[in-house]
Amino acid sequence: MTRHLPTVKAFCAAVLIVLLSTGTVSAQPSKELRDRASDLAYNLDHEEALRVLREAIRIDPADPANHRALAGTIWLNILFRRGAVTVDHYLGSFSRATVELKKPPTELDAEFKRELAQAIDLAEKRVAAAPKDAQAHYDLGTAVGLRASYIASVEGRLLAGVNAARRSYDEQERVMALDPSRTDAGLVVGTYRYLVSTLSLPMRWMAYVSGFGGGKERGLQMIEQAAASRGDNRTDAMFALVLLYNRERRYSDALRTLDELRGRYPRNRLVLLEAGATATRGDQPREADRLLTDGMAMLTRDTRPRIPGEAGLWHLKRGAARVLLKRHDEAVADLGIAAQPDSAGWVRGRAHLELARLAVQEKRQQDARREAALAANECEKDHDPICADAARRMVQ
Repeated sequence: MTRHLPTVKAFCAAVLIVLLSTGTVSAQPSKELRDRASDLAYNLDHEEALRVLREAIRIDPADPANHRALAGTIWLNILFRRGAVTVDHYLGSFSRATVELKKPPTELDAEFKRELAQAIDLAEKRVAAAPKDAQAHYDLGTAVGLRASYIASVEGRLLAGVNAARRSYDEQERVMALDPSRTDAGLVVGTYRYLVSTLSLPMRWMAYVSGFGGGKERGLQMIEQAAASRGDNRTDAMFALVLLYNRERRYSDALRTLDELRGRYPRNRLVLLEAGATATRGDQPREADRLLTDGMAMLTRDTRPRIPGEAGLWHLKRGAARVLLKRHDEAVADLGIAAQPDSAGWVRGRAHLELARLAVQEKRQQDARREAALAANECEKDHDPICADAARRMVQ
């Protein structure tokens, strides 16, 4: 993960995991249920979270936060079913403005759109009734931001959600203008500021003309403030920081954030997966091996649903750490499992890339070229340009 992302991909991909904020600071009777559902969802207990949120809507159907929370949890569940919930996915998987994605379950897609439409309608009415109510603008901005995320990540139309994204940005800026203490609104604004700063000059000008601000350092600071706030989107901000810290190669900061997330969500094995992967990126392969071995033991005990090809992903990550440790036999065993047909295409590709690196270590140049060619083919087919480019350089 050593190079910067292409412009469109940088602008769109990271947005997918940070525009969700399922909570609200209002003191409604159903808030306790939303808090409980949030804890369940981030501990990977998605079905129970959905049940709790449907109950919250039954109790208080007039609160837009309830409908938004349900829509947001459905969105997370759809991404989980696809396996699109890792830092790797958002650091390099999308390479086209429109990507072919498996359609979500019809009933979940319909429920998401119904609940989100209700959330937006209720929030718009509150804004119209109280134009200077910061919470009303927050509810509206968060809901339309979730629409932008869904269009990009579930429907695969990476640029089609720009209007919703801009409206979300404007609404959250309005929140901070009305109430400067609302640092939680800085999650969306800070994210877009960071992303705009990564674009090429022509794309930055287009973003400015469209109404987005820029500034990488200011953007990161705003997200950090949201993560440190008491806002209900604190967890979303923390996950956003894990991605951006990895992108900025601030691996110690990412590991610190992941350690806090592990404490908050001990049943979320994927947080442990990300910790191990981040340790490898940060050149801490021994720590990575320990974290990933612990996580794989947790995976074995966990009877809940897995993301597609999850076992292969764990073996890929531990295999990559063991390549750095030059533990040949153990690395080959892990990467052999990761390269099996039931793993995701990009996981298979990266497994072959790691096998190529292992061969280079051992001066087996012919084996290295063969594995690199396999990696380039798999990663190209699965739209993973970072892996494909690295593999092609090894073949040359």
